[in-house]
Amino acid sequence: MREKGYSGVDQDAAGGLTPLGRIVIDAWVFGILPESETCTGWNMSRMQVLYEEVYAAWEPYSHLPSLLPPELQQRHSVLYEQRIAIARNSGWDTDLSDES
Repeated sequence: MREKGYSGVDQDAAGGLTPLGRIVIDAWVFGILPESETCTGWNMSRMQVLYEEVYAAWEPYSHLPSLLPPELQQRHSVLYEQRIAIARNSGWDTDLSDES
């Protein structure tokens, strides 16, 4: 049985604002991956290695964007604002209420 690969951040649900998508976006923030790398087709073993690299990059900042140095804070803000806009344009709704 063949393992299905990751769809890639551009094909991921909610503009890539899923757990796997956030790993890719954070890898862009820290320069672990170039923004041209969307991880399309990556298997879960490879995504796990990326997760570990991203986790280690966040550790000095206690995994809090507010503790990033200014240049990384700016990069984080820009990348996440772009992804949020993509998600909203594709119908993503941030309303978590059950009253629909």
